[in-house]
Amino acid sequence: MPNEQDIYEEHVLDHYEDPYHRGTLENASHMHQGKNPLCGDSIVITLRLDDKNKVSEAWFEGEGCVISQASASMLIEEMEGKTIDEVKAFTAEQMLELFGPKLTPNRQKCCLLSWKILQTALHSPLNEDGETAAPGGPSLGEEQ
Repeated sequence: MPNEQDIYEEHVLDHYEDPYHRGTLENASHMHQGKNPLCGDSIVITLRLDDKNKVSEAWFEGEGCVISQASASMLIEEMEGKTIDEVKAFTAEQMLELFGPKLTPNRQKCCLLSWKILQTALHSPLNEDGETAAPGGPSLGEEQ
C-alpha cells in the first residue's frame, strides 16, 4: 500500500511549487481542457505543433491537488520537443512512472488527468480565432 508521505517527494513538490510552463500559450495550434468531477481537478493544455510534427511548445493551466498539478508540469516538460507519434505512444503506465511515487487507484486518476487531456489536445486543433476547430474527447468522468 502506498504511503501518503511518499506522494510529497521533493521532485513532486518542486513541480507543484514551481511548475514548468504554467500559464497560457499565445498562438497555440491545439488545445483541450478537462476535469475530474469527482475531486474537482481541472486542467487546460495548449500546444504549438510545428511543421515537422513536433510539439515545439506546451503549456498547462489548472486547479487541483498536488498530484494533478505536479504531474501536469512533469508531463509538459517531458513532451516538449517530442514528435506527435512519440506523444501518442507515451502510455498511462509511463505517465505513472514519470510521476514517481506509487499511487492508489483514485490518486492515479489525478495523475493521469493531464495525460488524457494531452492525448485529446493532439486531435483538437484551434482555428484562427483561437477556438476549438474540432470536437474534443471526453473528460475523465465522462468516459466511465
